[in-house]
Amino acid sequence: MIPVFDGHNDFLLRLLRDPARREEIWLTGEGEGHLDLPRMKAGGFVGGFFAIYIPSPMPHDAPDFEEMMNHPPYHLPLPDPVPLEDAVPVALAMAGHLMWMERTGTLQICRSVADIRAAMAAGKIAAVMHMEGAEAIGPDLDALHVWHAAGLRSLGPVWSRPTAFGHGVPFAFPSGPDTGDGLTAAGKDLVRECNALKIMLDLSHLNEAGFNDVAALSDAPLVATHSNAHAITPSARNLTDRQLGVIRDSGGMVGLNYATVFLAETGKKEAFSGWDPVLRHLDHLIGQLGEDHVGLGSDFDGATVPADLGDVAGLPRMLDALAAHGYGAELIEKLAHRNWLAVLERTWGH
Repeated sequence: MIPVFDGHNDFLLRLLRDPARREEIWLTGEGEGHLDLPRMKAGGFVGGFFAIYIPSPMPHDAPDFEEMMNHPPYHLPLPDPVPLEDAVPVALAMAGHLMWMERTGTLQICRSVADIRAAMAAGKIAAVMHMEGAEAIGPDLDALHVWHAAGLRSLGPVWSRPTAFGHGVPFAFPSGPDTGDGLTAAGKDLVRECNALKIMLDLSHLNEAGFNDVAALSDAPLVATHSNAHAITPSARNLTDRQLGVIRDSGGMVGLNYATVFLAETGKKEAFSGWDPVLRHLDHLIGQLGEDHVGLGSDFDGATVPADLGDVAGLPRMLDALAAHGYGAELIEKLAHRNWLAVLERTWGH
């Protein structure tokens, strides 16, 4: 079985919402969602980026976003910013769940590529602590150093809604990513400090102006952990060919997002059958970036995924589809894990 190291998942959000049942959810597997330890083992999932994400409060009169995303065109309103004092306890709780997972002996929080390789060799899930949206960090950046000491090695300045650091893209189709202002002064300081600490910066939810600011400031490879090709699916969340070229030239990479809403040419969220949209995006990403700069960034437990994939146990079916499409064994291994480890070595060092 080919090992898969993945660019993004939202499993910690499930534990946040049901902490009393975390042993059943993680260790035993309850059959819900996309991820748990038994299904990871069944699918060859050896590790990846585990997101700390602050969910937005949803008002009672909020529109039915699921319904809207199945009837394009749409432009979903962004939630309000989350105050620092509200974000911090939620982020700490999610980090606590990840550390509990490590204490079970089944997972290792990895701070280096050597840690990832050691965890894989030991049969443990190799977890990179990632922050999706920097709401739990104040503009003085003191908390960034606290989180780094706790194991944070990857950070996205925004999850679509605005933060003290920048602006994200809305969930909109059809739409380009040029949707607003770039990084704030605090956001530019955040980029410089992440570079100094060797925390990988994730561009996936940034708008185009913010993307350009990171590209101009950062001395590290540019990475979008879970994004797709705008040329195939013109969602605001997907990357234009110009952006892909900038990522390629920096020595960075893009992780393919399995969310149907970013894969389907129609922009619809509903699960589809077959592998054609997945293959079309991968073909385009590889054509623009090259074979060494594309990986997998599932968005498991945070998205609707293709019906034939189903959950993490379906990964071998997807890799079989890549082989049937004509991808060779070496390319499939690069996509599955080797490219992620290589870009992390370029970002963190050995």
